[in-house]
Amino acid sequence: MAKLELRGVEKRFGEATVCDGIDLDVGEGEMVCLIGASGAGKSTLLRCINLLEPIEDGAIYLDGTDISVPGLDPQTVRSRIGMVFQSYNLFPHMTALENAMLAPRRVRGVTRAAIQPEVEELFARFGLADRMGNYPDQLSGGQQQRVAIVRALAMRPEVMLFDEITSALDPQLVGEVLDVLLMLKDQGMTMVLATHEMGFARQAADKVCFLKDGRIIEEGAPDAIFDTPKMDETKAFLARALK
Repeated sequence: MAKLELRGVEKRFGEATVCDGIDLDVGEGEMVCLIGASGAGKSTLLRCINLLEPIEDGAIYLDGTDISVPGLDPQTVRSRIGMVFQSYNLFPHMTALENAMLAPRRVRGVTRAAIQPEVEELFARFGLADRMGNYPDQLSGGQQQRVAIVRALAMRPEVMLFDEITSALDPQLVGEVLDVLLMLKDQGMTMVLATHEMGFARQAADKVCFLKDGRIIEEGAPDAIFDTPKMDETKAFLARALK
């Protein structure tokens, strides 16, 4: 059984169908990369998995349990499925450490004394031990994004979703954030990424899914998708993306 399973997931905004019957399996410890042009449905799909958007049809299973049923407490699901966005969304009046400890204290109800050593270890693991007392405006974009990842990990999620987390960064800062994802992969974290970083997807993903018009057009191992794509739409997208 897959860690995360999507079956026939549909999401509409008015007359526009943004996710059109998506099926996807994500195994325990797998990294799945979603690629495709802007507007293909990648970000919306991630938001549906995290229950930030209700789905119109289909089902989303976490460890075999349907988490998309109406009335389910989304906070319970979000404590198990973490998400990091393009924008860092850090509270400007809180230090990096305070930002990272807020959700565990509020949602999990743990004390500051109980959570602080765990969070400090995460900061150290991602090269931020000397930045815990800094406020967001004292950090570079790459450092802020790494703090956002620490904040999500402080909830001890079983699955992590990443929505174009390098798109707002200067090119020289992209690598330090992608290195964090590689570390998480080595540690066995189950991850789903929407990304424009084709080189990273090819290097690190266990599976790549090409989306267009809200549908997964083609999926497979990175070598199969990038070297021998079967669908014309995939070939056309990669011809543009890999220029």
